[in-house]
Amino acid sequence: MPLTSTVETLRRLPQYEGMMARAALGARPDSAMPPKKAARFPRAARLLRHADFERVYKQGRRHFSACMTVFYWPRLEGDVATRAGAPVPQGLRVGFTVGRALGGAVQRNRMKRRLREAVRMTRPAAGVAADVVINPKKSLLTTDFAAVRNEVARAFAVIEQKLSQTPAEKASTEAATKRKAESRKPPGLRSGQAPPEGRA
Repeated sequence: MPLTSTVETLRRLPQYEGMMARAALGARPDSAMPPKKAARFPRAARLLRHADFERVYKQGRRHFSACMTVFYWPRLEGDVATRAGAPVPQGLRVGFTVGRALGGAVQRNRMKRRLREAVRMTRPAAGVAADVVINPKKSLLTTDFAAVRNEVARAFAVIEQKLSQTPAEKASTEAATKRKAESRKPPGLRSGQAPPEGRA
């Protein structure tokens, strides 16, 4: 046996033993790709079209929190244009807008990644059909991720609550909000009263 083949055999021996040990332990070799995770934020759950973003901004409501502003609009069955064969979206469709004023590309992409992960972790599987657009604030970069995840979960809970109310519940909520606003006004300026002589 030539010397070179002996050296190559000795070189391959540890590699061969390593592969056998991995096989015995049930581990995959390094080159094998791990199986893909189940998509929890599929394309059908994302807001993608410019027209959908515009509708949410112009007609929708807002929810404010420390790190973001969330716009939402109830989605009707006719509002969704899908490709042929694509599933009709159920529940919330979520989109993000991160403007240039919030920083450079690196910071903006980091904000989107953090928001996307928070949405993946907290998005309800089923519920009200609505389109949601999340606009982050600059403070999102420095806020702890657990706090971001809680804000996103709270926003989804508020959207679910507001959009699933019956008309009678909506009327009582609006009346309570109006009473609260009235109680903040000075005593002389309550509903229907004319301001005193000295005020105009």
